[in-house]
Amino acid sequence: MPFIDSKVSVKITPEQEIELKTRLGQAISLIPGKSENWLMTGFEDEYHLYFRGDNSVPMAYIEVRLFGSSNREAFSRMTAEITKIFGEVLGIAPDHMYIKYSATPDWGWNGSNF
Repeated sequence: MPFIDSKVSVKITPEQEIELKTRLGQAISLIPGKSENWLMTGFEDEYHLYFRGDNSVPMAYIEVRLFGSSNREAFSRMTAEITKIFGEVLGIAPDHMYIKYSATPDWGWNGSNF
C-alpha cells in the first residue's frame, strides 16, 4: 500500500503526469513486496516551495508512505530512481529535491485496517 505524494514548483503537463505515474509505478518495485498494483500517486504542481530562501529554480518535495517496516537500502535505491525520474521528466536538479519516507504498521483500506 504505497502512496507517493509530490509537490513541485513547476507546471506538470498531462503527458508529464502520465510519464511520472508510469515510471513511479515501475520504480516502486525497488521496495521489496511493493508493486504498482497497490500504488497511489498524487501530484501537486505549481506549489510555492522555497529552498535556501529562494524559489527561482524548479524544486520538489516528495513523500513515500507505505504499509510495513522501513528498509534503508531499498529507500536509498528508491531515492536514486525518484531523483532520476523527476530530473528527466521535470528538469528538477537532485540538490533541489527532498524525499521523505514513512512506514507504518497501520494502514486502512476498503473499510478496515491491515
